[in-house]
Amino acid sequence: MMQEIQIETASVPLESLPTGMGLLQDPAFNKGTAFTESERDALHLRGLLPPRVFSQEEQLDRVLENFRRKPTSLEKYIDLTALHDRNEALFFRLLIDHPDEMFPIVYTPTVGLACQQYGHIFQRPRGIFISARDRGRVAEVLANWPRRDVAIIVVTDGERILGLGDLGANGMGIPVGKLSLYAACAGVHPNVCLPVMLDVGTDNAELRKDPLYLGLQEPRLRGADYDALVEEFVTAARELFPAVVIQFEDFANHHAFRLLERYRDRMPTFNDDIQGTAAVTLAGIISALRVTGGQLVDQTILFQGAGEAATGIANLTVTAMVAQGLPQQAARQRCWLVDSHGLVVASRTGLAPHKQAFAHDHAPVADLLGAVKALKPTAIVGVAAVGGAFTEAVLAEMARLNDRPIVFALSNPTSKSECTAEQAYTATQGRALFACGSPFDPVSIGGRTLVPRQGNNSYIFPGVGLGAIVSRTSCITDEMFMAAATTLAGLVEPSDLEHGSLYPALARVREVSAHIAAAVAKIAFAKGFAGVPEPSDVLAFVRSQMYEPRYSNYVGNAARQTLAE
Repeated sequence: MMQEIQIETASVPLESLPTGMGLLQDPAFNKGTAFTESERDALHLRGLLPPRVFSQEEQLDRVLENFRRKPTSLEKYIDLTALHDRNEALFFRLLIDHPDEMFPIVYTPTVGLACQQYGHIFQRPRGIFISARDRGRVAEVLANWPRRDVAIIVVTDGERILGLGDLGANGMGIPVGKLSLYAACAGVHPNVCLPVMLDVGTDNAELRKDPLYLGLQEPRLRGADYDALVEEFVTAARELFPAVVIQFEDFANHHAFRLLERYRDRMPTFNDDIQGTAAVTLAGIISALRVTGGQLVDQTILFQGAGEAATGIANLTVTAMVAQGLPQQAARQRCWLVDSHGLVVASRTGLAPHKQAFAHDHAPVADLLGAVKALKPTAIVGVAAVGGAFTEAVLAEMARLNDRPIVFALSNPTSKSECTAEQAYTATQGRALFACGSPFDPVSIGGRTLVPRQGNNSYIFPGVGLGAIVSRTSCITDEMFMAAATTLAGLVEPSDLEHGSLYPALARVREVSAHIAAAVAKIAFAKGFAGVPEPSDVLAFVRSQMYEPRYSNYVGNAARQTLAE
């Protein structure tokens, strides 16, 4: 009978486990200096490692010492990437145990800089690159991936990376970073995660001239040819990985909305920039209202921005207001957009379709400050990547209009933030209910220390993805994102609110993800979308499926299996 060992949630035949140098070069199985004496003998590692055996905790001490010695965030990113490439379990243990320190490096804001420099810091490929030249053979390219149990794909075409614009194939850092957070935040096993880059060229002339750029040095594919490549990819992914969830990430507005509409009813898919951002922002607003005592249906929300994020948040907010009894059109009237031309109003011609639902009757207003004065919003939400858009005048006007103004500066990386935490608190005498897209240090003002927390999608998308995976849902609905938002808001403690924090501490993110996954899965079961029977305790079932990056005792597991047989 075949012997097996358990590698967390993955089961691997003993005879297929690499040995010797091959084992040390395989990040999925490598434990480095933590291999035990018996493992070193059985797996032909004797002499290939220094003689002392270290625990995982002792290894973490060494990793942290070297990480903290790095002088810049980019150097720290490179250091963590190298760790990921040699010892997967240790990498994810580090992320889980030190989220406040590690998440800003593996994802926002540092991942933006890493994407800009991707060709210059590249060490080892990760994921699948599908280029425009692969049209007609995308299934063949995807089939080169060595596993068939892929449960989650994060895919980008690199056209709108964070607030940095078209970075082409350099955008691969985003799917890699997102999937790292799936494993760290929600316990989705790294074995079932697949980052995908659709390299359709780039219109960034500077990148095309860069001798170290790794992608196609040609203009972007457009029109029917682009759509055909995306369709070929989606079809091939579903055939090779039948239960896969696909997350679209950092596509430009002109593709993001229509791709979501095209595929959302065909398969479990979502766009994190539209739906994940919406859910985490709505959760922050709900938390803020616990402080103000106000009702969602009474808020007026003004968005600095009118793209994927802004309209996604507005649409989910409208859905929430309707659920609380407000008619849809009245709910839409509570949400206003400001773009590069000023306030989005009904009289303006040539509006993109996604803006039209929020183009209301109003005289034109040229800028954000004018819009704040005219509309008297209770909340301003910045998602346009216009650094410094929340000027001192804008913040002061919000403080004049509201006892506790809601100010969300959600753009990232940090250079694109609408304001800093210190600016928001100073201009409002510490009264702002503030959330940010990039991390900021605590601020002392008026004898209080306020702790701003990121309205980071990492609170939402890992749990939504995990819930979709464990339930085998056939689709991912707006109701699921509503449930994710209300679940997240419900996990904010009174002590968080007392310190100005509208989100839980990142140290609780796995707990948050488990509860969100359970909420998503319950909807899938209730609506008949699930592909597996409903367990008696959904939350316990979710927790039982979460990857925990602890080392397995390979030899001990094999011996126990042999005895059992």
